[in-house]
Amino acid sequence: MTGTRKHSADQIARYADMFSAMGTEPRLRIVQLLLSAYPQGMVAGEIGSELEIPGSTLSHHLEKLKNEGLVKVRREGTYLWYSANAEGLQDLLGFLYAECCTRNRAVEPASFVQVGR
Repeated sequence: MTGTRKHSADQIARYADMFSAMGTEPRLRIVQLLLSAYPQGMVAGEIGSELEIPGSTLSHHLEKLKNEGLVKVRREGTYLWYSANAEGLQDLLGFLYAECCTRNRAVEPASFVQVGR
């Protein structure tokens, strides 16, 4: 994606939905935890135990993150393994980077890279 490319209304709506999905503290903590366990991921029960989120609430949060393309799920036997969806997160970060760091330079790219280290 180049810095001069305009995003369609559908793309903007998709990114807004992705931000909304991470817009609660429990979901952001889930994404953070799954990034730390990338690429293997974690079993749902481990996520709940680590973050002290009850199973029914955790299921709701994981489903929302999965529906927005931020989390992947795979079944192994009776277990559901969740992992961060690197491609979805890269797309979302690419959108932010293009908008704030290349198109109008609201944030200098060098300062962004330093924060990420």
